[in-house]
Amino acid sequence: MIDLSPSELPERAGGLLNSGHRIALVAAHHDTDKAPGGRAVRVVYLFASGPPDTRTELHVRLNPDRPELPTLAHLSFPTGRFEREMRDLHGIVPLDHPLPQRLVRHFHWPKGWYPMRPAAGPPPPFAEQEGPYPFLEVEGDGVYEIPVGPVHAGLIEPGHFRFSVVGETILKLKARLWFVHKGIEKLFEGRTVERGLPLAERISGDTAVGHALAYCLAVEEATGTSVPEHAQRARALLLELERLHNHTADLGMLCNDVGHSILNAQAQRVREQLLRLNDEITGHRLLRGGVIPGGAVLRAIPDPTRMRALRDDLREIADLALGHSTVRDRFTGTARLTTEAARDLGCLGYVARASGLPTDARTAHPFATHAPIPAAPAHTRGDVLARFLVRAEEIDTSTALIIHLADNLYLGATTTWPPLPGTEAPGSGVGIVEGWRGTITTRVELTPDQTLARVKPADPSFFNWPALPLALADTIVPDFPLTNKSFNLSYAGNDL
Repeated sequence: MIDLSPSELPERAGGLLNSGHRIALVAAHHDTDKAPGGRAVRVVYLFASGPPDTRTELHVRLNPDRPELPTLAHLSFPTGRFEREMRDLHGIVPLDHPLPQRLVRHFHWPKGWYPMRPAAGPPPPFAEQEGPYPFLEVEGDGVYEIPVGPVHAGLIEPGHFRFSVVGETILKLKARLWFVHKGIEKLFEGRTVERGLPLAERISGDTAVGHALAYCLAVEEATGTSVPEHAQRARALLLELERLHNHTADLGMLCNDVGHSILNAQAQRVREQLLRLNDEITGHRLLRGGVIPGGAVLRAIPDPTRMRALRDDLREIADLALGHSTVRDRFTGTARLTTEAARDLGCLGYVARASGLPTDARTAHPFATHAPIPAAPAHTRGDVLARFLVRAEEIDTSTALIIHLADNLYLGATTTWPPLPGTEAPGSGVGIVEGWRGTITTRVELTPDQTLARVKPADPSFFNWPALPLALADTIVPDFPLTNKSFNLSYAGNDL
């Protein structure tokens, strides 16, 4: 932890970025201070790199009567987005930010109300619209706009997409999100560690293991809790099971978006088998309850023969998809995201790996010391085909890891929670996990009585959403559903 003044921040942050660190999250804190007035505002910038696993925190203290600090947006695009989120929810101003418009706050939010401030109170009544969202208007002969959403057909969350097109060619796409703001960070405050876990599991419903594990790792670091090797292996196994059923669903739905509904039906058939396996192992089809503070709980252990049969089934589905000329042609070259663009945007997970960036927290920030480290698939095309292939190859990798990790596991709960009285602990901690969409980072601070003072999660979708409009530039409108599914970003994980 390094304490800085606001004026020192840009130089120190620039040095970390230039040395290969990435911004993992930015969290604002409203501390109780013994000084007159009793208020203090602190902003934590968490930078991470690896291997080896390295984390650096910059703490910047601000004037509570005028909370402002120099922007880092010119150094790091994702940092600029964290700053905009912080301004909208905390009222902390990033000076000279190049994109000063709102990010989270819709125009019906009450003016001057910042929900993360301690004295914010309950939300006041919605006010009159302050004006329309400032979409960039594209004009010219034959140019028109297509608004899509925020309410969509099917069981998906709300998001508004504004297409500016000529004929069917997309000139520009603007995604307007943050229709599902739930106040997750505020809901964590004051909870016990145990009561915080169900909230972590529900940050993004399809990523129960990933978010629960990042939360537990952060809590364990904050309390000085050591996790047994057996529990580490069980956690790693659960993480790969979560990756497996989600990637399987995506393979099928990508086939469905190019008209091959039979392959989708076959993929969903296999996913149903995986969901039933999840229920056997944890008592929940989405694997809730498997990760607990200090350890893990297993009700069953995957059978290697069963896992290999499921893997072979999925290999056949992927081979049939890529062997079909229509499917392969629609995937190839569609919605390319270049390596440079993915790097500049700070992309994570399979989006980054499909564009030539071998980012993977399992190698950069391993938590299971006795689990084998998988090699990230290497693809550079950055198109829908590459994102399909990364998933298909990760299914093979995940299955092999599950079979390896299942060896010598036993049933029941293995945990070292609660921590022993008198354990020396820093009171704050960070958990970094490679969820199925990409790297999840959670930072936790505890009060002296071990309740949650502050929990800041960062889902990979927060980093990856800006890449979707960029990949769709100069494609055609019918490519949108296919491209959107190839990214498959979380609305809920993005908007806490």
